[in-house]
Amino acid sequence: MSKYGKPITILMADDDDDDRRLTKEALLEGRLANDLRFVENGEELMDYLRHQGKFAGQETPRPGLILLDLNMPRKDGRAVLKEIKSDPELRTIPVVVLTTSHAEEDIYKSYDLGVNSYIVKPVTFEALVDILQTLEKYWFEIVELPPDKN
Repeated sequence: MSKYGKPITILMADDDDDDRRLTKEALLEGRLANDLRFVENGEELMDYLRHQGKFAGQETPRPGLILLDLNMPRKDGRAVLKEIKSDPELRTIPVVVLTTSHAEEDIYKSYDLGVNSYIVKPVTFEALVDILQTLEKYWFEIVELPPDKN
């Protein structure tokens, strides 16, 4: 929920079925009332954001937050991040990398490309619930984001 009581759409781009399922369960466990949507790779993410491909003609609400895995097939998270942050219509959407990579190169590259936060996926379900609750509080209750132009 946003500070104004309106549910926010969280869009998660991750090719791992288990990670998507656990994230959904963690949101429910943490009693977070946001609309969670999933895409399985970077191409689907960009199609969702641009209302193209299988999302053409569908109601795809603009996400208030994107959770982005780096290592996905077809178009990886680095390429997607670069594309989002270079697009004037999309660059204000907060993007949080949520990945298994601890590599310094991935961390530096992600911040160079404009990521808002970089989080290594936790190993326990309880830690995932805690991370999602913290993200929700920070992005939807504390910070001021520019209003959606649409």
